Amino acid sequence: MVETASRLEDWIGRTEQIEDALSPWPAQAVAAMLDDPALAPGADGELPPLWQWFYFLGTAPQSRLSPDGHPERGGFLPAVPLPRRMFAGARMRFPKPLTLGRPATRKGVIRNVTTKEGRSGKLTFVTVGYDFYQDGELCIAEEQDIVYREAGEPVPAPEPVAPQAVPEGAWSREFEADSRLLFRFSALTFNAHRIHYDRPYAMSEEGYPGLIVHGPLTAVLLAQLVSRNTGRRIAAFRFRGMAPLFDLHAFRLLGLPEGDRVKLEVRGPDGRTTQEATAELA
Repeated sequence: MVETASRLEDWIGRTEQIEDALSPWPAQAVAAMLDDPALAPGADGELPPLWQWFYFLGTAPQSRLSPDGHPERGGFLPAVPLPRRMFAGARMRFPKPLTLGRPATRKGVIRNVTTKEGRSGKLTFVTVGYDFYQDGELCIAEEQDIVYREAGEPVPAPEPVAPQAVPEGAWSREFEADSRLLFRFSALTFNAHRIHYDRPYAMSEEGYPGLIVHGPLTAVLLAQLVSRNTGRRIAAFRFRGMAPLFDLHAFRLLGLPEGDRVKLEVRGPDGRTTQEATAELA
C-alpha cells in the first residue's frame, strides 16, 4: 500500500537480510556481457568491485510487479507515492573482497527518507545502507541513494556534438550500449524496469526518446576503465547520476588519475556530463 509522505519516515530503521552462495556463474556472465574475458574470476576468485550488484537479488513474484516492471511499493523500501524511481548514486568501501563459491550475507537498513520540492516537482530521497559480510568479516560497506519523482514533461533527444578534447593524461573510451547489452544487464540484475528494454513503453508511457542506460551499468564501466588502466584494487568508489543517458548514440567514459584517486565521468553525445564518479585506489 502506497503511503502518504507524512508517514514515509516510519520506514527509517527497517531492515532486511539476504544470503547468497556467490556462485561463479553470474560473475562469468558479467565478464561476457562486458566483452572482457580478463575480468572473469575463477570459481573461487575475488568478486570485482561493484559486482555485488549481480548478487543478493530480490525475487519479487511476477504477480507482484507494477506496470512499470518494478516490484509493488512497500516491503523493505518505502511505499513512496510518486511514479518515477531511479538509482541516483552510491558510496562504497571495499575493506576486503568477497570470494566466490563461499556464502555471504547482505544486511540492509533504511537510513533516511526525505521529501522536497524541486524544479520538476516533488522528490523523495531514500538512503539505504548495505553491509556485506563473509566469514564474519565486513567486505563491502555501501550506501545507495534512491530518488522518486513525479512524471514530468517528455525528455528531448540529445543533439550530438563534436567530442571535446580529452584532458591531458586522461583515459578515454567510446562506448555504445545497445538494446542487447541493456537487456543482458537487466537480466543479470533481475531488474524488470521497462525503461531499459521496452522501447514503446519508455517512449509512450514515460516520455523518453529511447531506452535508458542503467546508471549502475555506467558505474560498472567506469570501474572497468580504472581496472584496465591501473591494475590496482579499488578501495572506495562513489558515483552520482546527473542526467539520463539513452541508447541512441555512443557515449564517452573518462578517467583522470590523480595519485591514488581517479576522477571519472560519463559524457553523453551532446557533451553533457551524465554521471560523475571517484575511485580511490589501494
